[in-house]
This record gives sequence, structure tokens and C-alpha cells, in this order.
Amino acid sequence: MQPAIHFDPALLLKAQGIRVAFFDVDGVLTDGGLLFSESGETLKRFNTLDGHGLKLLQKAGITPAVITGRDSRPLRKRLEALGIVHAHFGTEDKRPAAEQTLQTLGLDWSQAAAMGDDWPDLPMMRRAAFACAPVNAHVEVRTAAHYITQVPGGFGAVREFCDLLMVASGRYVNLLDEYLR
Repeated sequence: MQPAIHFDPALLLKAQGIRVAFFDVDGVLTDGGLLFSESGETLKRFNTLDGHGLKLLQKAGITPAVITGRDSRPLRKRLEALGIVHAHFGTEDKRPAAEQTLQTLGLDWSQAAAMGDDWPDLPMMRRAAFACAPVNAHVEVRTAAHYITQVPGGFGAVREFCDLLMVASGRYVNLLDEYLR
């Protein structure tokens, strides 16, 4: 089967060799809105396309890692359900957290991608070999990105980025074929 998805060949070359992808949460894995219950608990809405993309990314041999300035029980439950083991919560200075994960995995920035939407994500994005921003990210972040998604954060932007990384890794077609058998 010929996949329907296409990315610019130069973009795919830039994204080759990625072994770990760092993701922010608010504005990337979610739409950035914060909902609070009557008891003050933070509620988050996650997109299932993004979740499946993160699972597929793992199957493609690329480790997803989450670095976020917030912490909540719903977020931890979602990441656990997705099998994401590399996560840093309540971290405003994201670069050291990313470097800790790189060290744990035995990787360096040349093997890393990062996706963010606001200023705290810039140090991580500027060091990564490949950077991505959702279309609704802050202008400074979009300027730092190699790729800007067609859809906003929380609405499939992470899946779009995962698809790009899977195509660049050469695993997209094989993973798709597994579902078509």
C-alpha cells in the first residue's frame, strides 16, 4: 500500500537519526486550556490520535519523553497508560531535565527532537537536532521550529509530529502494514 502521508524530503533528511523526542504538555499534548473542577483539581483533555502516535513512536524505536512545568494526577495516569516512562513534572527549566534523560538513554542532542509551544520550551528546542511547534505556538517558538504542524496542540499536532518522525525513520510503512494485515 502507498501511504497517503507526505513530507518534504529535505525535512525528512533533517529528522533522520532521531532516537528520543521530548514533548511539552500544555499547548502540545493538550490545547493549553486549564479546566478546574469545583474541588480545584486540574482537568486536562487529551487527543487519542496523539496518544496512539506516541505508542507508534515507541514501536518505531523512538523514545517519547515528557517534560512539563505542571504536575497532575490525570497527566500521570495518561502517560502511564501510554507507557511513557521518561517524564519530568513541575519543571520550568527543561534543558537540564532533557539532558538527564539523554544521559540515561546514552544519547546526545544530535539524536533528539523536541516539540514545544512557549518560551520555556525554547532551550530544549534550540539544542535538539529537530524541533517542532504546533501551529498555535507562540511566534518565537514557531520561528525556532524546523516544522510547524498543520493542526493546533491538543488536536492531533503530536500525532502529526510522530508521523513525520516515523516516516523519517523508515518505519511508517511497516507499522501501517501491521494494521492492514
